[in-house]
Amino acid sequence: MKKHQIITLAMMLLSLLTAASCSEEDNTEYEFANWQTVNDDYFNRLSDSVKTLLSADPSRTDWKRIRTWSKAQDEEGPNSDYIIVHVLGNDPDAEPGIPIYTDTVSVSYIGRLLPSPSYPAGYVFDQTYMEPYDKEVSGTAKFAIGNSTGNNLVDGFATALQNMQRGDHWEVYIPYQLGYGTTESGTIPAYSTLIFDMRLVDFWNP
Repeated sequence: MKKHQIITLAMMLLSLLTAASCSEEDNTEYEFANWQTVNDDYFNRLSDSVKTLLSADPSRTDWKRIRTWSKAQDEEGPNSDYIIVHVLGNDPDAEPGIPIYTDTVSVSYIGRLLPSPSYPAGYVFDQTYMEPYDKEVSGTAKFAIGNSTGNNLVDGFATALQNMQRGDHWEVYIPYQLGYGTTESGTIPAYSTLIFDMRLVDFWNP
């Protein structure tokens, strides 16, 4: 990846985050005012930008735009049908393989929302470890991708898992349509883009 492309993309992401952080009035009584608009604008601009990058150079591996596992893969859909992935790293010594819908996974992650007035880095709504990540001691969570144990994985998270290899380290952006949708879930407001820093540790078929 060329240096000027890295700088351009970094500036684009910074501007998106700044726009999300500054979209509320300073004196608003609502932490997540205009939240649907903020999230729609952020994700559409990010998805369009990554689509343009990949169209210009399909061989790129640092960014991915992946359609949800629950939709046909041989046709184009709206941005809300896709997750955006920034590939941060991998483990070249990890056993190869990609989990399928019937597998169980072990994954380390931190889940955040977009920036808001009180949380300029994004509110952390769930995590399996405290930063910095340490492979030897950082916690993991186990999920049955196909929900056989009652874990209700959102489509975007399940989509990411079914495209990762052991040892992959991804930053995954999930539109609210593939997350918790138009209703709140615990501390997650309705219409929330979900951002996961996640590592696939292992997977197996029970």
